[in-house]
Amino acid sequence: MQEIKFETIQQVNDYYGIETLHPMVTVVHLERSNYATTVTSRVHYGVYALWLKETKGCNLSYGRTPYDFDEQTVTSFEPGQKVTVEVTDKMIRPRCVGLLFHPDFLRRTALARQMFRYEYFSYSSTEALHLSAAEVALFKQVLDMIDAELHRSVDLHTQELILSNIELLLNYCLRFYDRQFIMRKEINHSVVKRFDVMLRDYLRNRVQKEGLPSVNLFAGECCLSPAYFGQLVKMETGRTAKEFISDRIVAVAKEHLSDSDLTVKQVADRLGFEYPQHFVRFFKLHTGMTPNQFRSVS
Repeated sequence: MQEIKFETIQQVNDYYGIETLHPMVTVVHLERSNYATTVTSRVHYGVYALWLKETKGCNLSYGRTPYDFDEQTVTSFEPGQKVTVEVTDKMIRPRCVGLLFHPDFLRRTALARQMFRYEYFSYSSTEALHLSAAEVALFKQVLDMIDAELHRSVDLHTQELILSNIELLLNYCLRFYDRQFIMRKEINHSVVKRFDVMLRDYLRNRVQKEGLPSVNLFAGECCLSPAYFGQLVKMETGRTAKEFISDRIVAVAKEHLSDSDLTVKQVADRLGFEYPQHFVRFFKLHTGMTPNQFRSVS
């Protein structure tokens, strides 16, 4: 397997055989470049990247997890991610365009402080962004504006204009992801319903042996990345996945405290808490009362 490192924009441009117009930002059109490969590659990203793929011809995976990735899709990568690219059709020259920018380009800018908003960079282990024809055209239009600015002579306005267009593209992708969540509402509902069933079963049959449940556990069992799973649950229920789990633990704790003679220590043990004082602290945080106070008024 070929190992590729994109730590700088120069390395990106050298790999794809294109001219470096700016040391921190590049727009890559694969069909216009000298890029051609028939081997499987592992790409180590040290830069941010948004790729729009318009044709079939390759598969992507993050670790052992395949991407939800086909025609008319956008995938997003952030520094530190490693992605495997497998060529599936050596006869097709991929029609793919990408924006790549170094994190240093954002240093001491308002956008750097807002990057946490673009949670889709961490969805990429399973979930690509599927675009309509109109959304593809809009994505490419903004990308063309960035590309045009890269081809201009650098002046006092260059960085500001490129940054504003990068932010515009990121915001459009945020809108498109929200649309994707809404259009998949029925699927989302079934995932949340499955999550609730799995959580109830876990608290009934597994928690004493395996410990307190986590968002990562259920995201994995639903074959979704934790960030995407959490956003899906939040949009469907109005609560974060962590809040959903905590609420269910509190409900079960109240059942034990109200309907049994179990001691607080035994309840804590049944719910997977390693120490009773941790359970007492958790219960009081979520109810405003200690377990014994709850018992006295229930």
